[in-house]
Amino acid sequence: MSGPASVVVPVLNDARALADLIADLRRDASLEIVVVDGGSSDGSVEVASRADALCRDAPGRGRQLRHGVCEASHDWLWLLHADSRVSAAALAAFSRQRATPGWGWFDVRLDGEGWPLRMVEAAMNRRAALTAIATGDQGIFVHRDLLRGIGGVPPQPLMEDVELSKRLRRLARPRRVRVPLATSPRRWQRDGALRTVLTMWQLRLRYFCGEAPEQLALRYYGSARDGDRPEPSTGP
Repeated sequence: MSGPASVVVPVLNDARALADLIADLRRDASLEIVVVDGGSSDGSVEVASRADALCRDAPGRGRQLRHGVCEASHDWLWLLHADSRVSAAALAAFSRQRATPGWGWFDVRLDGEGWPLRMVEAAMNRRAALTAIATGDQGIFVHRDLLRGIGGVPPQPLMEDVELSKRLRRLARPRRVRVPLATSPRRWQRDGALRTVLTMWQLRLRYFCGEAPEQLALRYYGSARDGDRPEPSTGP
């Protein structure tokens, strides 16, 4: 039987999605839920009272995740976005992964209809399998011993999931879990699949060419629409 695990969820104005995610996770009593709020004004903090622990930090997924990992009680860590939905099958799959230390991710399913979303999610899953680089929507899980070996979650303001994967794959071969996690398709539906893909790849290219994540964050968040919570590190 697998041991307990901690789920770390960074949030910023994600009250409605967070409520659904906590309800999903409560079906597995072995999971500790740690929420890290980045300054929400929509009731996320009140919803987070249903979790096992609530931390506060400046906004930024890398920073929030790093804080949450420090507060988490268990050696197995599951890093989830607030707008993820976790099925009973995904919970069971994560339990099986905890039999031996390692790291990996889940396939992703965009929670919407239409062939563009099917193409995007297929490309995301294929890209992760070929490159061993996952994004936050794919529910990266990792044993604390491996995470210590790379110095923890990179506290950078952008591409923290990409950098985390790059560092972890140097230490251990990742595991791909074919059971999908569902995630919100709102960005793809709002901006269009092609435009979103091109934006993500432009950011990735700049990052891999050496542009600082701080500069990329200024470039991206400065152009985001008011009220949006952009998630630029996810994409095919």
